[in-house]
Amino acid sequence: MENLSRQAALEVVRRCRKDGAWSAQAMDAVIRKYALDRRDAALASRLALGVLQNGAYLDHYLDLYCGRSLERDLRDLLRLGACQLLLLERIPAHAAVGETVELCRKNGYVRAAGLCNAVLRKLAAARDSLPEIPGRGSAAYLHLRFSHPLWLAERLLKEHDYAFVEAFFAKNNEPAPLCLQVNTLKVSPADYCRALERAEIPYEKEGAPEGCLTLSGGSVTSLPGYEEGLFYVQDRAARSAVEIAAPEQGMRVLDACAAPGGKSFAAALRMKDRGTVLSRDLQPKKCGRILDGAKRLGITGISTQAADARVFEPEYENAFDLVLADVPCSGLGVIGKRPEIREKSEQEIAGLPPVQAAILENVSRYVKPGGVLLYSTCTVLDAENGAQIRAFLERHPEFAAADFALGRIKSENGCYTFWPHIDGTDGFFVCKLRKMN
Repeated sequence: MENLSRQAALEVVRRCRKDGAWSAQAMDAVIRKYALDRRDAALASRLALGVLQNGAYLDHYLDLYCGRSLERDLRDLLRLGACQLLLLERIPAHAAVGETVELCRKNGYVRAAGLCNAVLRKLAAARDSLPEIPGRGSAAYLHLRFSHPLWLAERLLKEHDYAFVEAFFAKNNEPAPLCLQVNTLKVSPADYCRALERAEIPYEKEGAPEGCLTLSGGSVTSLPGYEEGLFYVQDRAARSAVEIAAPEQGMRVLDACAAPGGKSFAAALRMKDRGTVLSRDLQPKKCGRILDGAKRLGITGISTQAADARVFEPEYENAFDLVLADVPCSGLGVIGKRPEIREKSEQEIAGLPPVQAAILENVSRYVKPGGVLLYSTCTVLDAENGAQIRAFLERHPEFAAADFALGRIKSENGCYTFWPHIDGTDGFFVCKLRKMN
């Protein structure tokens, strides 16, 4: 079955490269297609993510031992073999080479099987004494060693020291965990943990917020209690953002950019479904998925609307106790879980800050006096985070930063940035603002 896992991983890589698929969705679809059990699904996920997370690194060493240019489909195969040799030490070299050559034949590259065998055998022989990547201490080194965009390395090095950026990039290349939030409307965290234990599924409890569990990965829909709505998937940083906002029973909450719905669900659960959450998103289809998720979880207080968060609607002025504005962003904080984001250019994200500012400006008008506006992104760039808040507060003296603490997390001027290598979460920015009048 291991070569079926390799075939599944190859298909995920190709779906992401050719079709622009999200890796997590592609992985779930391929696991179902090949009916992989938990062990084989874990191997397929590790292989696919290994290739997607380390493309430039793997290419660097493949090119040292291959004297010709490679078409993309064949390069995908060689990357898969190189991933096993360079990144997965538990796979024997002979298995990594032999199974990849067989995969090459099965995928229509019979004539290239000899080349595949020769290149991977050379790489296997040299893997304990590979020449070092040149330029350590530079943005170019970080780009090649960790397969992150060169422009991102250059930009972050202007905001942080080298060791910090290197640690961030390295953490992004580790296996991405699966984070669950227990649905406390239906089950206690302790009882759901016992269900995982009965199914022999390892997990780790997070300290705060309560009910956050971390698993090593696998298919979400095959976990205990999925159909019954005993949990939903959401990173601890995003869940923490809702805890920081602190919705209380009876409140009226607006989730202005709600898809896929995690913050709406968290707000409803924190209010024990005794309040209302209006979940809005630009796309009607995504609104439907939020309702489907709420139904699975047994949440009754969520309603949805398709709407552009930049467009002012007078009936909502001063109408909400809490407004959540998790604005569209570059997503660079989740580059570990969604390695396809590494393909984004600096030009592609240049237009985001004006959109974010327009949303923040508009939805701030919906907050009641005394209410809270929570701004958040899943990115780590100051232009999308702190710079937005500083500019907003200059324009709006009626708002003030509201400092907060959650576990060991303490804000600075109402802001906190979660970092994967520090907090063990996605990269995520949150700012809590209170409307004074």
